[in-house]
Parts: sequence; C-alpha cells; structure tokens
Amino acid sequence: MKESGDSKTVKRSSGLSRREFVGVAATVGAFTFVPRYVLARSGQSPPSEKLNIAGIGFGGRGAGDLAEVGSENIAALCDVDEKYAAGVFKQYPKAKKYRDFRVMLDKEGRNIDAVVIATPDHTHAVIAMTAIKMGKHVYCEKPLTHSIWEARQLTEAARKAKVATQLGNQGQASESTRLVCEFIRAGAIGQVREVHSWCNRYISPRGIDRPKETPAVPETLDWDLWLGPAQPRPYHPCYHPFAWRGWWDFGTGVLGDIGCHQLDPIFRALKLGYPLSVEACCSGVNDETAPLASIIRYEFGARGDLVPVTLTWYDGGLMPPRPAELEDGRRFGDADDNLCVGDKGKMLGHRLIPESRSKEFGKPPEVLPRSPGHHKEWLSACKGGKPAGSNFDWAGPLTEVVLLGNIAIRMSQKLYETGLKLYYDGPNMKITNLPEANKYIRDEYRQGWDLSV
Repeated sequence: MKESGDSKTVKRSSGLSRREFVGVAATVGAFTFVPRYVLARSGQSPPSEKLNIAGIGFGGRGAGDLAEVGSENIAALCDVDEKYAAGVFKQYPKAKKYRDFRVMLDKEGRNIDAVVIATPDHTHAVIAMTAIKMGKHVYCEKPLTHSIWEARQLTEAARKAKVATQLGNQGQASESTRLVCEFIRAGAIGQVREVHSWCNRYISPRGIDRPKETPAVPETLDWDLWLGPAQPRPYHPCYHPFAWRGWWDFGTGVLGDIGCHQLDPIFRALKLGYPLSVEACCSGVNDETAPLASIIRYEFGARGDLVPVTLTWYDGGLMPPRPAELEDGRRFGDADDNLCVGDKGKMLGHRLIPESRSKEFGKPPEVLPRSPGHHKEWLSACKGGKPAGSNFDWAGPLTEVVLLGNIAIRMSQKLYETGLKLYYDGPNMKITNLPEANKYIRDEYRQGWDLSV
C-alpha cells in the first residue's frame, strides 16, 4: 500500500472562499467529493445529502461500522496495518488510503465531514480530539477512551465544538434497552436496590506477564503508529491484531470492553451518575494485564425519588446466586446479562421473573421513543437532526464510571490489605481516601503525543 502522504505534520491552509472554490473546482478534476460545510458557506445545498466519512482503524470491528454507514460516501480510510485492513481497503476502492490518521486529516480535512474510529482503546482519545477540534463529527467505538481524564476532555470538547457524536454501544438503540427502562419506570419490580451484571465472554489473554521475545515487526505494520501515545515496547503478536484488549497499556479488560454495552440500560433506567464508592476483588493483580476474573461493586446514592442502589459486576465465570424466582430448566449464566432486584420483584435482562409475573404484568406502557438504528441516529445528528442516543454527553460519563471499576481492580490488593473501598468525587475526578489510586485517572503519554492539535 502506498500512503497518500508522509507522517510529518502538514500545515493546514485556511478555508476556501467561494470564488477560490469555483476556480479550483473548474480547473482541477480531482475533486470527487464536495464536503457539506464548503457548500454551506455559499448558501447552497449539497447535490447529495450524503456525508463524506473517513474510517480510522477498520481491520476488526471498524469494518462493521463502515458497513453500517455505507449509505454515505466513504471518502478516506486509514489503518496502520495494510495486511489486516486489506479486505476493507478493497471494498472501498475510491477511498483515499492512509496509514497515519494525522496525515489523512491534514490532507483530506476539507473533504471530510465525519470520522468513524475503531482503533484500540488507547488511541481513541488522541484521534477523536484531533477530529473534534477540526469540526468533524465523530463516531467512536467503546469504551470512549482509555482513561477517565480522556473521557472528560472529549465530552467537553465535543460539546464546545457542537459536533455530532456517538459511542459504539449499539445496544442503547435496541428495543430491550427501552423495555428495561419502561418496566422499571412503570414500577414493575418496585424500587431497585441491587443490580448484578456479568460477562463470561472470552475477551483476550489476561493474567499474564509481558513476553520476553522480540520478534520482527511485520513489514505491513507501522508499530510506532500502532503504539501511538502508549509507552514504547517491542512488537509482539500477543498485542496485535485484536489481542490487545487484556493489556492495561492498550485495552481496558472485560469491563471496559463490555461495560459500556451492558450497563447502558441500567444507567438509563435508574438515572445513575457518579458512584459514591467502588471496591473490587480479583483473581490476582498484574501490572501488565487485566485479571482472569473479577468482582467490582459500585455504590450509588439516592437520586431524587430513587433509592440508593448497589451495582455489582462479575467476569471470568463469576456469577451472582441464581435467583429463587427463576424456574427450573431456564438458563442462568449466559455470556452476559443483567439481574435487577427490586423490593417488589426481579427482572432478568428485559423480562420479569418468574414467567408467571411476566404474563401477569404484560408489556409496560411505551413511553420512550424508538430508535431508527444506532448508526442511523448518528448520521441523522450529523445532518442536523437531534443528538444521537449515546452522544458524548451521555457516553463520556458512562465511560468514566466503567473505567473507575478498573482502578478498583488495580488497587484491589491495597483495598484488601487496608479494608478500604475507594471513595470517589466524580465532578472533580478524584479518589478522596487513597491518593495513590489517582495515578490511574490519567494516562502518561509518551513524548510527542497529547490531546492538543
């Protein structure tokens, strides 16, 4: 693959005037897309309502995201591994191809309305912030960021820039999410005081140390760009492709990978904000990788007329007790699910238990608007519609709370030794009773990387 530009920073030029644009367009036949914002300056509507979208990181989940927005113009594609991304490059032959997102945004900025980001967690923030500060709409895979501080910065920057945003937690647009909210708001199980949430999927290798071998970097991979803001380390196939999720420097473990999906309906239904405290126990603390199994417990205070609630997360095969209300023969312990415990009953997923209670209550009143589709929400927002359901004002705080659980995991040995739990001041992003835990609030970027452009 030949890159369309080198990795050096390219100075951005100022916006074209109408006269300049007409002159250039008349003499240069290379323009295949006209970005919406350029025509908007002239007062004209674009000849098509299609957005010009750039995809960044699409060898894995990003391929699905691009397919979901395929109704638009896929104007540019960027991936650090040309072999891993080769199949997707072939699907969009007209898209400009790049390896370095910074070069792509510098060169193609005028031709791009929005970006779809599906890189490893540790590079989400630096890419998204660059795009936001250029006024681009952003769709970013979950979790939104690698650290709590990054999530806060992106949330505030997106709000200030007034760009359309969406987190890649597709379930928020589902019927099941709306049913969870509507059952709880209809009082089907009374006041909810406990929630148990679990994930038993295999995410990536965990509970292991850094490899000692240093194999050669594949010729098709730019390892330095893959590392991005992370601290330098030798290449190894245990990180890329896809196996990075369990490594603390690059991923956020099972909780980070699944939590923004699974906890979203709980946060909506119970109007959860920042927790008062969090604690954790796990199969073993490792500075390199997430544990094989963990339990994390959040305590939330009262919210208006809603009572305090305890939210407990389990992974690695750990589970809450099987509820007595669940009939014999019904599965309990699928790959992932939520159990809500109220003072008048229980709900597993989006169904009341036992089945007799579900039949008695029936379907709750439909009080929430239904979604046209997760990606369609974002595309509509990009074109001036209402904010998407998981825009960064929602997704940023959700990501912060999810990532706080990982801090409890990494401090779990200390919590065990001291008998403490972490008390959290959410608005100020500060753990108040164990200062050394605050080092995990913000990542230390390597030289040359930050959130400014």
